[in-house]
Amino acid sequence: MSFRALVTQAPVEGKTASSVELLDDARLPEGNVTVDIDWAGLNYKDGLCLSGLGRLVRSYPHVAGIDFAGRVSASDDARYGVGDAVVLTGWRVGETHWGGYAEKARVKGDWLVPLPPGLSSRDAMVIGTAGLTAMLAINRLETQGLTPERGEVLVTGAAGGVGSIAVALLHRLGYRVVALSGRPQHADMLNALGADTIIDRAEFLVQPDKPLEQARFAAAVDCVGGDVLGKLLRQIAYDGSVASLGNAAGIALNTNILPFLLRGVNILGIDSVMQPYETRVAAWNRLSSLFDFAAYQGNVEEIGLGDLPAKAADIIQGQVKGRVLVDPRR
Repeated sequence: MSFRALVTQAPVEGKTASSVELLDDARLPEGNVTVDIDWAGLNYKDGLCLSGLGRLVRSYPHVAGIDFAGRVSASDDARYGVGDAVVLTGWRVGETHWGGYAEKARVKGDWLVPLPPGLSSRDAMVIGTAGLTAMLAINRLETQGLTPERGEVLVTGAAGGVGSIAVALLHRLGYRVVALSGRPQHADMLNALGADTIIDRAEFLVQPDKPLEQARFAAAVDCVGGDVLGKLLRQIAYDGSVASLGNAAGIALNTNILPFLLRGVNILGIDSVMQPYETRVAAWNRLSSLFDFAAYQGNVEEIGLGDLPAKAADIIQGQVKGRVLVDPRR
């Protein structure tokens, strides 16, 4: 049997090339469950993999795609039978292991999660790694005592996949949401998703830095890192927390210890790649009942495998809003 896949070749003079190829099943990597893929997603990390950046991919030729959803077509894992609907995120699939930019994938059963009842494969990829990460961040903030009564919650990088879903989820949970974005043209989208206030990133950063600034936010979901994270830490209220989950603005953190010593501020690192099975299942189950797919639909774009290289460049440059879904049959 053969299947279509977007195959990325090793970089030449720092540049990769990807093309849609017809592969034989024998090319599939090791694993005990084979999945017929209905939908995959495009994430910032996928942009890095397709562009040969970040040293995430070490072996070529490669099939990228860090998340996908579909149905089991063959299984040596007792937990999964033929026809079962499943979703995969993380475990470095799409990086060190062939991923979802194909009509088929072969993976370890330990990496899969059953789709919650009522959730389609397309629904799962509208949520995808972005939504799972946003849900994990909110769950962690709530375990630290965050409630709607505590005050405003800031979401940075709010127009991106993780940020926009975080805005939507927080709104559904009754929080007052402040959206920080460097793309003011998406203000209407953020308002529609439930943002109460929108702050332009440039205006946020241009304000004079102080060791401690006005304590405005009860908590934050930070999707960008860098100078934005350093500044927002000084504006978190007493005993508040920041869920840190992205580094699009850089990995350096310029801060001081006063927010931690005088206000008891916490930084909560959020990793969706190696999360235990039980935590993933709980997050997916909460997402299936909480996420408003109808309200988010206008922020979803569908593309085919051949469209991915151009879209990868767009997402690296911060030119993608919401979620991009990949149909491997196109």
